[in-house]
Amino acid sequence: MKLRLAVLLVLVFTCIQAQQKGREHWVATWTTAQLLALPPAAPPSATPPPATPPAGARGFHNQTVRMIVRTSIGGHRLRVNLSNAFGAEPLVVGAAHIAIRAKDSEIVAGSDRALSFNGKPGCTVGPGMVIMSDPVDLTVAPLKDLAVSLYFPGQTGLPTTHTIGLHPAYIKDGDVTGQASMPDAATTQAYYWLEGIDVAAPAGATLIVALGDSITDGHLSTPDTNHSWPALLAVRLAAQKATANIAVVNMGIGGNRVLRDVTGASALARFDRDVLSQPGVKWVMVLEGINDIGHGALRPAEMVTAEELIAGHKQIIERAHSHGLKAIGCTLTPYEGAYYARENGEAIREALNTWIRTSGAYDAVVDFDAATHDPANPKHFRADVDPGDHLHPNDAGYQAMANAVDLSLFGGKRTASKPAKQ
Repeated sequence: MKLRLAVLLVLVFTCIQAQQKGREHWVATWTTAQLLALPPAAPPSATPPPATPPAGARGFHNQTVRMIVRTSIGGHRLRVNLSNAFGAEPLVVGAAHIAIRAKDSEIVAGSDRALSFNGKPGCTVGPGMVIMSDPVDLTVAPLKDLAVSLYFPGQTGLPTTHTIGLHPAYIKDGDVTGQASMPDAATTQAYYWLEGIDVAAPAGATLIVALGDSITDGHLSTPDTNHSWPALLAVRLAAQKATANIAVVNMGIGGNRVLRDVTGASALARFDRDVLSQPGVKWVMVLEGINDIGHGALRPAEMVTAEELIAGHKQIIERAHSHGLKAIGCTLTPYEGAYYARENGEAIREALNTWIRTSGAYDAVVDFDAATHDPANPKHFRADVDPGDHLHPNDAGYQAMANAVDLSLFGGKRTASKPAKQ
């Protein structure tokens, strides 16, 4: 009788565990925005051939690529999302592993986990599809580097990619997904078909999606140091108990615009895929428009008005609100001296920033402009945050942007730094 009771209790406990796993609360801890890698343009016959394209730019064949990502929140179980969003042909993945990174391409001993897809070691990702791996048990701390290794047995064709990876990707022939390190591998800084990583998180865990262009992507920050403003915001959130279960993911694309497709789909076109589809999302922070203004100044046919940009932002806000999200507007940082800066463009930037600050259309505002401009010349970056191109901040500038976010917006203590006096 006692044996039967013990067996029954074990069965009940196992059933409860299975039910709990079935109801797991998944939250994205890392993502990257996807776009299609375009082949190098053929040069005129009288010019020299182009330089050798970066490793992986044309795709892979019988190769493994190990990519490094940074978590925002941690967890004990995770799953990996692969995207063939812009592929014309099915993508065959022969094997996939995830592990905790030690340094360079090396992984922490004992942390390697083979991923499965519907119980199988590989998968085929059809054009336009996103495939989630089966969940795998792996305890991952907040703000921790992971290594995701994918093996491509056949010719992949041009990859669905993210070109400003800011972390190394290691490429080597054959299936070396389970190797402890990848010495002598070719390297680049990009992500290939890797869309995101989700963790099974506490019930109250939520997500902030940072939607933007290269300034959100972290362009000109120091590679492999996690100095984009979303990554630095994640550090600040992790330091407070009240906000430690809030993840931050970076959906910036260099050159991105609100109204037109250029590098990647426009913010309006990619909003559903890059924001609404992320598990656990509660807030979207929007920093978009400087490329609409700048490129419009160079190409009269693409000129935009402040009214058109404002209308685009209103569409983003309405899309967010219709799905129960809070939308946070971020003012455009200064760009006087940048290659595409013009006086008429500056007037549009100021008009958009005024609307973001004063209209009340956004649920909250983060004033990145005030956090980075020179008080003596508000059209220009402060010298200490300008790396020299007058468009993208340096590491200190990205830190100033992260510090400008008032954590009380997310239930934390009010710790945002005060902008410089006008």
